[in-house]
Amino acid sequence: MDDLLLHTSWLGESAILCQTDAKVLETSIQHRIWALRDLLAACDFVTETVPGMNNILVLIDPEAVDGSGAVTQIQALWRRTSAADIPSRVVEIPVSYGGETGVDLPEVARACNLTPEAYIGLHSAGTYTVFALGSQPGFGYLAGLDPRLAVPRRAVPRPRLEAGAVVIGGAQAGVISRSSPSGWHVIGQTDISFFDPDRNPPALLSPGDTVRFVPKKAL
Repeated sequence: MDDLLLHTSWLGESAILCQTDAKVLETSIQHRIWALRDLLAACDFVTETVPGMNNILVLIDPEAVDGSGAVTQIQALWRRTSAADIPSRVVEIPVSYGGETGVDLPEVARACNLTPEAYIGLHSAGTYTVFALGSQPGFGYLAGLDPRLAVPRRAVPRPRLEAGAVVIGGAQAGVISRSSPSGWHVIGQTDISFFDPDRNPPALLSPGDTVRFVPKKAL
């Protein structure tokens, strides 16, 4: 499609990590990653694909193809890809910002030279795209965070954040789907369940979905 290179590196004998040299997360690249995933699904030597943030992990059957042959075929498919048009929804997330369930908001806002109110305004004004699911069941990695809101992850992770915690980590936004340790900053809380094993499908979000945060209560 263009001259955007796809770099490959081996993780063991049967896993190939494929990623571009793009310096920032781009939705157009992610759509090509999804398109590559769809093309790889038709390859006999591919056992599984795991799309990530502007990258994809390809698991192969070493008995079905040699390593160099697998890489050659993946590269050829990449050159054929165009941005995939995948089904998506708009998911609105009501958020109670700050207070006891968003304890990092004042510190995070201060680190960004913003008032908490301004931080909330920018965060809730954004439109986010689910690039990938991972880390924990139902956790969506969201691209689209305003660069003015980015802040490094905590130096010392918390031993537990409750499910529904609205979080910031580096240049990404997210919502904790299952109570767990986390090094992300918590700025609010939502009552929405992001993962329910009794629901079909269990995960609320899917790659390609659009997420918007709607202030329910602030500070």
